[in-house]
Amino acid sequence: MAGFKHIIGHEQIAGHLRTAAGTGTVSHAYIFAGEDGMGKHTLAAAFAKSLQCENLETDGESCGTCKSCLQAESGNHPDIIHVTHEKASLGVDDIRSQLNNDIQIKPYSGDRKIYIVDEAEKMTEQAQNALLKTLEAPPSYAVIILLTNNINALLQTILSRCVVLKLNPVKEEDIKKYLMEVQKLPDYQAELSAVFAQGNVGKAISYASNEDFTAMKDKILHLLRYLDQMELHELIDGLKNISEQKNRIDEYLDMITLWFRDVLMYKVTKDINLLIFKGEYSEITRQAGKRSYEGLENIIKAVERARIRLNANVNFDIVMELMFLTIKEN
Repeated sequence: MAGFKHIIGHEQIAGHLRTAAGTGTVSHAYIFAGEDGMGKHTLAAAFAKSLQCENLETDGESCGTCKSCLQAESGNHPDIIHVTHEKASLGVDDIRSQLNNDIQIKPYSGDRKIYIVDEAEKMTEQAQNALLKTLEAPPSYAVIILLTNNINALLQTILSRCVVLKLNPVKEEDIKKYLMEVQKLPDYQAELSAVFAQGNVGKAISYASNEDFTAMKDKILHLLRYLDQMELHELIDGLKNISEQKNRIDEYLDMITLWFRDVLMYKVTKDINLLIFKGEYSEITRQAGKRSYEGLENIIKAVERARIRLNANVNFDIVMELMFLTIKEN
C-alpha cells in the first residue's frame, strides 16, 4: 500500500487529498469514480494511510515508517475497515453490520475511523438508504470512501452528501514511463500496452504481463503483414481463429486500427519514431507506399463500422467480410 508519491497520474485528485490530509480539512464522505483499473483502490489506500499516519509530512504524504503506516501497509490497521459482500449485491445487512453499527464505536488507535466501500454501485436501494442515514449525521471521526465504476447507480441523495472525485484517463507517456522504469518493459512493449490501455494503468499492467495479449498481438500482426497476399476467406478464418473469445473482439479491432494509423502516420511524416509498431517498419513503409491517404481513411472508418455492427449483434462473418473487403480494395 504505497503513498501518494507512487501514484501514476491523477495529480489533481492526489493533490486535493494530500491537502485535505495535511490541513485536516477532511470531508466525512468521498466517492472515487472510475472504471476498474483506473486507480481508485490505490488512491483510497494512500488517503487512508495519510489520514492515519502518526508522523504525517507537511505535504500530506504518509511517513511510511510509523506503527500506523506499517499496519496500513500490511492490511491490518484496526481503524481502516473494508466493507465487503459475499453475494452479487451489497445488501442492507452488509451496510448495517459492517458500517452503520460499527461506526458508533470510537477509533481504536487514532483520531479517525475510515470505511472503504468497494463496488459501491452494487449497493441495493435499501443499502443506500441505510448508508444515507449515517451520511446525514456521521460521527466527527468517521470518513467514508465509496469506490464505484458506475456513479449513475448511486442515489442522488448519496451523491449530494459526498465529495465526488472522478478519475480521468492517465496520459499515455506517464503509463509508458511507469511500465519501462518500474515494470522494466522494453520501449516497444511498454508503448503498445500504454496505447491499448487507453489511460487505464491497471489494464496497461495487465496487458504488459499477459501472455494471451502477447499471443493475440503476434497473430493479428501476422494477418496484417500478409493481408495483401491472403484471400478474403483466409483473412476471415484467421481472425475467427484468433477471436474465439468474442468478448475481446474490440481489442483485435483496436490493434487493426493502430496498424493502419501507423501506416497513415508514416505516409504523412516519414518518421519511424512516431510509429507504435516500430518493429514492423519495413511492412508499414511498404503499405504506406502502396495505399492512398483516402484509402487509409476508408480502412480506419471500415474498422469502426465493423465495431459498431458487432456491438449491434450483426453476423460476425458478414461484418468481417465487409471490413476485409474494404481493406483489400483500398
